[in-house]
Amino acid sequence: MTNFKTVLFLTAVLLILAFGCAARPPKSTVPSTPVAEPPSTIPSPEPADRVKEPTPRALASLRLTEQAQWLIASKKPDQAIRILEKSLNIDPGNGRNYYFLAEAWIIKGDKTQAIEFNRLAENYLKEDVSWLEKVQKQKERIEEMRNTD
Repeated sequence: MTNFKTVLFLTAVLLILAFGCAARPPKSTVPSTPVAEPPSTIPSPEPADRVKEPTPRALASLRLTEQAQWLIASKKPDQAIRILEKSLNIDPGNGRNYYFLAEAWIIKGDKTQAIEFNRLAENYLKEDVSWLEKVQKQKERIEEMRNTD
């Protein structure tokens, strides 16, 4: 019977140690004030499901646009125009293509084509302030070309 009492005693001690002495979290010393709302001037980030991932077509178009940009920098406007036309067939909404087409036509000296593609670039890039500035500067350069004739 002593063995039974000892086992019972040890079991009780273990239960007390395991459950009775569990530390409770301390009470918060921080006053429970409501969290301030963020200012309305800071835009809240868009939920992940609303952020648009580029489509494979858009990515392919952008790769071609980058190739054409290199060709324009290398003063190869005819090759750049061919690549930009392919890029537009893949993604007609890529406004950068129109900008670079205008650049290629500026190099070729065709003001009429440059004006038209600059106008299209302005239309497609009107929501992108940094690109719109580039388009405006390009338009000014085209105007200078028109005045030198």
